Amino acid sequence: MADPARDPSRTGDRAFKALDLVVRRRLNGLLQGDRAGTRLGAGSEPEEVVRYRAGEDDVRRMDWNVTARTGEPHVWRPLAEHELDTWVLVDETPSMDFGTALSEKRDVAGWVAGSVGLLTDGPGNRVGVAHLTPTGLQWDAPLPGRVSARRTLRSVTGAPRADRRVDTTTLGEAITALERRHRRPGLRVVVSDFVDPDGATERPFTWEPALRRLSARHDVIVVEVLDPRELELPDLGLVVLRDPESGRAREVHTTPVLRQRYAELAARHRAAVADAVRASGAGHVVVRTDSDWVRDLARYILSRRRTRRVDRKVR
Repeated sequence: MADPARDPSRTGDRAFKALDLVVRRRLNGLLQGDRAGTRLGAGSEPEEVVRYRAGEDDVRRMDWNVTARTGEPHVWRPLAEHELDTWVLVDETPSMDFGTALSEKRDVAGWVAGSVGLLTDGPGNRVGVAHLTPTGLQWDAPLPGRVSARRTLRSVTGAPRADRRVDTTTLGEAITALERRHRRPGLRVVVSDFVDPDGATERPFTWEPALRRLSARHDVIVVEVLDPRELELPDLGLVVLRDPESGRAREVHTTPVLRQRYAELAARHRAAVADAVRASGAGHVVVRTDSDWVRDLARYILSRRRTRRVDRKVR
C-alpha cells in the first residue's frame, strides 16, 4: 500500500522546490519559456557579442568589457528560451505490482513520475504521461507540471492491480511509440523495473534499439525501480513463486546454492541493464522500495547540474 507520508504531493513538493531538472539538449519551441533554445531570440543567457547597431540592438545589453577593449560599442545577444516538452513513460505491468519493503514498485514509479512534473514546472512547460499497462499503452495529454503531477499520482498509484497481462506490448514497443508520437526535442523519462516478460537477463535487450533512437533526439533519463528481494532471495525453505507477467507458478526450495545462483544472476542482470542504458546515451538513476527515493533522485539531479556547469566552463 502507498504510504501517504511519502507522497510527492507532500514530501516531494518540499524536497524538490529548490531543485531544477537540468536539460542538456537545446530546444526548439513555439512559446517563450525558461529553457535554452537553438537560436538567438528573447532570453536571459548571453550567446554572442556583436558590434552595436543603432535602432536594432538594446543598449541595456551593452558589453562594457568588450567595448572598452575594442574602442567600439558592443552588445551581447541572448539565446532564445523556449517551453520544455516533457513526456514520462511509466511501466505499470504486473511485474511492478511487487514490493517487500516500504512500498510496491508501482507506487515508487508513480511518485517518481509525479515528481517529474514538480521538477519541470515552469512558464509554458507541459508534461504528458504514457502508461504501459497490462491492457496496452495509454496516453495522458500534456498538462502544466503540478497539474500533471497530481493526475499521475492518482492514475498510477490508484489503478487496480492486474493478475496478468492481456496485451503483449513490450517496453521496447512502448519506447518506440513514444519516440514516433512526439518528435520535438525535449525531456523523456522512462520509469521501469526492466524485467523482461521472457526472462531475458543478458544483452542485447529488446528495448535497447528503441532507447538509442529516443536518446538521439531527446534528453533521456531512465529511472530503474528495484526491490531488495529481486537482488537476494531470503532463506524461506519451500516456497511457491509466481510469474506476475504470465501467471505461471513453480515450487522451489531456497537452498544456499539456489540463493547464491539467484544473487549472481540478479547482479549480472542489473549490470547488463546499466551497461545498456549507458550505451544508449541516456541518464540512469536507480531507486528502491527500501530506500528514500526522494534523496536518490535529488542526488542524481544535483549531479546533472554539476556536470552541466563543468561543460559550460569547458566551452
